[in-house]
Amino acid sequence: MQLNYSTLNVLVRAFQRGATAEEIALDFPSLQLAGVYQAIGYYFQHAAELEPYVESREQDAAQLLSAHEDSWAPKGLRERLLARRVGL
Repeated sequence: MQLNYSTLNVLVRAFQRGATAEEIALDFPSLQLAGVYQAIGYYFQHAAELEPYVESREQDAAQLLSAHEDSWAPKGLRERLLARRVGL
């Protein structure tokens, strides 16, 4: 498994939310179970230096969601989809 910070971030977030290594491996078929365990172990060994990165990614995600909350809201979704269909 080639580990990069984006992959590590996804794995750490899933693990912190309660997913087991087995569940993570099932959710990401391109990853092998041993690699998931290695990534989680790497995170625990380097948590002090990686945590600022993981936190900044969480903040970036929260800002992105809040900035586009209205466009992703389910209220009026059917009408927006129908309007797009008519425009095709």
